[in-house]
Amino acid sequence: MPEYQLEVTTGDMKHAGTFDNIYVTLFGTERQSERTKLDNFGIDFLAGKVGTYTLKTSLSVGTLLLLKVEKDPFFILPEDEWFCSKIVVTTPEGDVLLFPCYRWVSRGEVVELRGGKAAKVFEDDHPLLIEHRKKELTTKKSFYKWKILAEGLSHINHFDTPSELPAEIRFSESKSTEVANTQKITGLELKIKGLLGSAEKWESIDDMKRIFYFKNTTLSDYVAEHWKEDNLFGSQFLNGVNPNVIKSCSKLPSNFHVTDEMVKPFLEEGSSLKKEMKKGKIFLYDQKIMDGIQGRVYNGEPLHLTAGLCLLYLNPENKLMPIAIQLYQEPSEQNPIFLPSDPETDWLLAKMFIRNADVIDHQAVQHLMKTHFLAEVYAVATLRCFPVIHPIYKLLFPHFRHTLHINTGGRTSLFGPEGALSISTPGYDGLIELMGKALRQLTYSSLCLPDDITARGLESIPNFYYRDDGMKLWNIINSFVKAVVDHFYPSDSEVQKDTELQEWISEIFTHGVLGNKASGFPSCFKTAEEVTKFTTMVIFTATAQHAAVNNGQYDYNSWMPNGSLLLHKPPPSTKGQSTTETILETLPDVGETVIFAAILWLLSEKYTDEIPLGAYPEERFDEPDVKRMIKEFQAELSYLSEDITARNSELKVPYTYLNPKEIENSIAI
Repeated sequence: MPEYQLEVTTGDMKHAGTFDNIYVTLFGTERQSERTKLDNFGIDFLAGKVGTYTLKTSLSVGTLLLLKVEKDPFFILPEDEWFCSKIVVTTPEGDVLLFPCYRWVSRGEVVELRGGKAAKVFEDDHPLLIEHRKKELTTKKSFYKWKILAEGLSHINHFDTPSELPAEIRFSESKSTEVANTQKITGLELKIKGLLGSAEKWESIDDMKRIFYFKNTTLSDYVAEHWKEDNLFGSQFLNGVNPNVIKSCSKLPSNFHVTDEMVKPFLEEGSSLKKEMKKGKIFLYDQKIMDGIQGRVYNGEPLHLTAGLCLLYLNPENKLMPIAIQLYQEPSEQNPIFLPSDPETDWLLAKMFIRNADVIDHQAVQHLMKTHFLAEVYAVATLRCFPVIHPIYKLLFPHFRHTLHINTGGRTSLFGPEGALSISTPGYDGLIELMGKALRQLTYSSLCLPDDITARGLESIPNFYYRDDGMKLWNIINSFVKAVVDHFYPSDSEVQKDTELQEWISEIFTHGVLGNKASGFPSCFKTAEEVTKFTTMVIFTATAQHAAVNNGQYDYNSWMPNGSLLLHKPPPSTKGQSTTETILETLPDVGETVIFAAILWLLSEKYTDEIPLGAYPEERFDEPDVKRMIKEFQAELSYLSEDITARNSELKVPYTYLNPKEIENSIAI
């Protein structure tokens, strides 16, 4: 009598085990087994445990194809969902097959698992597998649907609240508890201090240092002490939380009338603007994208978005210093060019308005739109277009962990009409308009770091740690992805005839960039090289890029004078009229300030169930070659982590955000 050995692994999270009865049915090329209860002496299916069971059949089922799992009540005990991680089956012929599950199983539910190696659609030749694949995709497409959040924005998943998502897609219980605790702790402290909801203005800048007693970082303290300095202002365009905007400047924009006479005192002695441009030492920050966008109404008047320009100079000490700022796009007498030689508060205000524009661009465009929203498109398309047996699904799914949860919840608590960001300068409507404008201008190449660095002319600027670490990460991820893609697609013809792969990229093109051909986004794949580059971009976006624009938010922006989402007064139109009191009147009031600070605490917090880049605790691949590729990928990340740690030990202001140990494997917060 043939015997099949089953190793059944129950997840190790809280409440993963079950007292219910678990039944398994095997399906093979010849026949199916009887429905068999898995039952050993003692208690089965405890959290974190592996149970070994023997399933006997009168005849071999042939080549094992599918495994059906069912869960029935145990007497009158209440429902307790079971988290099945995986089942490994050893056949009578000695074959060992992995059946990944990694999902919660409820009573009365039938879960069919596909085992063995990853398979593309044209490789399935047995009617049972063909039907199973078709049924799985039909079910997934009816469950995961697209929805329009607002005209002109990438489409989103159709769920209204995180509670509607499948349990394995949602936050773990521990993470939900930790997030809630962080919110309670911050809220309680702010209430006790009388800061929450206060409409009072700050009496002094230093009073802002006492928002939280126990939440500060070495870097947030450094920023609070040095925020007025031009060196810190300039360095943030390279190694702060928005390193994706400045460009090398070889010619001034026609609307930015900076003269040699204006900036000569700030350049190398005897030099000129033209000479420094030729040497590649001049850089431009230009937020013309904000021109024409109305701010929200505050006390009966619209707030002003700063569509400003800032010229920066890489001085002989290799410090990136601001040398000229214009706060409106259109030159006029009411739009002076501010200089470092201007009165201190004038220059400080000019920098504050540029930082305000930068923080708005960072939060709305670089953070929300380019990482969260686009990663959601990639995730939904992956869930809809690939069966779990597809190699690209297996490769990408770990990089979407918790993304749908954080986005679905964040659209209410953070980004929605009543969310925390609605009190920013643009308000909800302005943020929608800005993101839509940015999406229309988005290019595929801007999401691919090597292409973006080249396009912005930043290949050689020194002390650009985001670029240095990011390029190494891109290359490591790309090497890993190429190995996996080449393994499963040994020829371009296999790419072209993979209808699931083609549908996947078509959905991303349609729902991500809304069919905009000018974006350069692919709408189909012709070569394995194209698949490799796009998949690299997806993983880089969901891991490294999100870490770069998210993890340092509290470090740099919790000190509101350094970068606020809200400024109350319009940009100055004259010189010599400002005072310290002007700065205090311009900054958010007490209640607004602490709301922003609390958000940044929540978004920058570390949670105990975090999975670092390259860690794949869920075993989805059954191929020895791919398992070896994963180990090599992890080793390369470890070497890079050691190098970054060694470099940072020599830096006054270390850059840690792209250390692989600090990067989460998905957008999970």
